[in-house]
Amino acid sequence: MLKNIVATIYLKDGIAVKGPNDFTPARDVFQSAKIYNDCGIDKIYIFDLSDDDEEHEKNLLTIKNLNHNLEIKVCAGGNIKRFEDIKKLFYAGCVQVMLNGSKPGSIALAKEASKRFGKDRILVSVKNVDFIFKNKEAMEEYFHEMLVLNKKMLDAVENITSIPSVVAVDKYDLDEMLEILRRDSVRGITGRFLEEPDLDVMLLKTDLSRHGISMVNFTSELQWSDLKLNADGMVPVVVQDYRTDEVLMLAYMNEEAFLRTLSSGRMTYFSRSRQEIWMKGETSGHIQYVKSMTADCDYDTILAKVSQIGVACHTGNPSCFFHPIVRKEYVEKNPQKVLQDVYGVILNRKEHPKEGSYTNYLFEKGLDKILKKVGEENTEIIIAAKNPNSEEIKYEISDYLYHLMVLMAQKGVTWDDIVQELAQR
Repeated sequence: MLKNIVATIYLKDGIAVKGPNDFTPARDVFQSAKIYNDCGIDKIYIFDLSDDDEEHEKNLLTIKNLNHNLEIKVCAGGNIKRFEDIKKLFYAGCVQVMLNGSKPGSIALAKEASKRFGKDRILVSVKNVDFIFKNKEAMEEYFHEMLVLNKKMLDAVENITSIPSVVAVDKYDLDEMLEILRRDSVRGITGRFLEEPDLDVMLLKTDLSRHGISMVNFTSELQWSDLKLNADGMVPVVVQDYRTDEVLMLAYMNEEAFLRTLSSGRMTYFSRSRQEIWMKGETSGHIQYVKSMTADCDYDTILAKVSQIGVACHTGNPSCFFHPIVRKEYVEKNPQKVLQDVYGVILNRKEHPKEGSYTNYLFEKGLDKILKKVGEENTEIIIAAKNPNSEEIKYEISDYLYHLMVLMAQKGVTWDDIVQELAQR
């Protein structure tokens, strides 16, 4: 079983706080989530500490906004009183929901939720063995995983149930982590130690792997000896943004930089001018988290796709490539860029009306007019689909997509929202 490192975020009044009993504001929740998403964390638990429905809705909005930018699993819990609360968390983009085993009604909620959404999406947190003992059969039927909040319970838990667990640990203690993770029933660990700014999660995973723990980390399919080096004993690395494919920079690796990159998950290079190893962003904070590394056909160049924190260039530019030499105008055909560009124009018309603009006409007439046009264009697609000539349906689909994007702009929905929703299905 691959073992997980799970981070925890507590929300109070829409912002991150230090813990369930400490409402002191923590670092910015979106910054924390971004770091967790890139640094090697496998999953995030988010706990809603709200006291009333108004605060609950505020925390739900934060969770939804977080999920727009997260690619790792998010499980949320807290203030779940009814089945509707579970649905709202799933609709906010969470992959799993965690119920509180100490609250009455958790088993009944788990039964309904597991039948509706699947057992693999329902988790439970437990503080004592009594709950597990009294609900053993129901737990194994309705829960996929449990969060064990007291590590001293582990021996007793393992004697009662086979449900895999994530265990909360108090501090960074490698020996203790190893003892816990070596248990067959344990799927992962979590704890406050993950909030330490100097902690390198990928290095922790590398340490755990060296002691025989199976972790989700980088295992290179190529060895350094498989690569063809230049006259200086290095390999050039072309660096791209993993989301946009924008080329950010060109740098060089020697063997030490290559191995450090794999073990830390952060792009590390060899500076030819300073003749030393340097991790990108070590002093500036503009870290590059590795998403993938690929060798070219001749094994003499590496293409790295990264999550760039801040900017790539020391000049302050997002990319090192910004001095124009020549340019030939062309019609953009990249589907993603075309849709984003058209949507951008529509938003611009909404914010900066232009006389005579059909788009502004639709916004001025309001939602009912926009919905009427979406309905009409949808009907036109159906009619065109009966025509053997495919040109007509291409035209009608284009019209429909335009009007759909006007509706999206009117309702504040972006293509990122749509992609996020589709990616979770």
